[in-house]
Amino acid sequence: MGMMGSRGSKGLVSDINVTPLVDVMLVLLIIFMVTAPMLNQSDDIKLPETLAQELRQKDDPLNIFIGKGNLFKLKDAEMPLDELVEMLNRKIPDEEERKEHMIYLSADKDVPYEKIYSLFEKLVKSGFEKVGMITKPLDKAADKRQ
Repeated sequence: MGMMGSRGSKGLVSDINVTPLVDVMLVLLIIFMVTAPMLNQSDDIKLPETLAQELRQKDDPLNIFIGKGNLFKLKDAEMPLDELVEMLNRKIPDEEERKEHMIYLSADKDVPYEKIYSLFEKLVKSGFEKVGMITKPLDKAADKRQ
C-alpha cells in the first residue's frame, strides 16, 4: 500500500527524478574534459622532442603554428608569412610593447629549418625580441635505453 494518505485515499507524489539530469551532466563533463586539451594544439603538428625545461610565463603569449604547407596559423586563422607579420605589427603597434611581448613558435618536426628561420627573422626585424620554440619533452625512458 504505497501511496496511502491519512484517510486511506491515494495521493500524488510530487518528487522530481534528477537521476537522468545527473547522468546527462556527467556525460557532458567528460566530453568537455576530453576535448578541452585538444583545442590548444593543432592536430597536424608533431613537435620535436628536447631536454629543455618548461618556462613560467606572466602574460599570455602568442602561439604561431607552422605546418608542412606554406601557411602559418595564428589562433584559428591560416595565412602566408608576410600577411602574418603584417597582422602582428597591426595588433601590437607599439615598438616597446613588441620588444616585451612573447611569441612561441610550434613547428612540425618535418618542417624545413629555412621556413622556421624565415619566420623567426621577419619577427625579429619587426621588433619582436622574445621569440621561443615549443617542443615536446623527451621521453626519458627511451633516452636511457639508447
